[in-house]
Amino acid sequence: MQKTLSALVGAAFLAAAGAAAAQPPPPPPKPAEKPAAKTQAAGQPAKHVMMSADEMKWGPGPPALPSGAQVAVLRGDPGKAGLFIIRAKFPDGYTVPPHSHPTDEYVTVISGTLMAALGSKVDESAMHALNAGGYANMPARTNHYVRAKGETIVQITATGPFEVKYANPSDDPRKKK
Repeated sequence: MQKTLSALVGAAFLAAAGAAAAQPPPPPPKPAEKPAAKTQAAGQPAKHVMMSADEMKWGPGPPALPSGAQVAVLRGDPGKAGLFIIRAKFPDGYTVPPHSHPTDEYVTVISGTLMAALGSKVDESAMHALNAGGYANMPARTNHYVRAKGETIVQITATGPFEVKYANPSDDPRKKK
C-alpha cells in the first residue's frame, strides 16, 4: 500500500511537471512606452544644445553685480522662475562683496582662480582658492563673497529668479550713482 501511494504521488508529480513544461513560455514583458518629449516652452519640444566656448554670447553682467562682469546664458532665464545655467567672466581683482541669494548657488570654476568665503564681512584669511575644476555650493540665504585672481570664468547653476541681497546695503551697485 505504501509503495502504491508513493508511486501515485510520484506519478502525479511527474505529470504536473510535464504539463508545466508543455505550457508555452510566458510572453516577454512589453517594452515601456516612450516618455513624452520634455518641453522647453508650452508645446515646444526640448532642444538639443551643443556649443563650443567661442560660440557663447557674452554680455554685461546684471545690474545686481558690480560692473565689469560678463555673462553668457547657457540655459533658462535667470530673471524667471526655474533652473538656469550661466557662465560669468570676471577680470582680475573683480570682487562681489558679501551677499546672499534666496536659492542655492552651485559654482564650478572653468578657468582662473576664484577666491571665495562665507560671512557677512570680508576676511581675506578665510578666503579659499578654487582653481579650474573647483566647485562650491553656496546655500540659500548664506552670505558669501568672491574675488577673481586673474581673469576667471565660472559656471553658475541655480534656480531663478536670480536675486542678490548684499549684507551691507551700501555695497549694492544698484544703489550707487
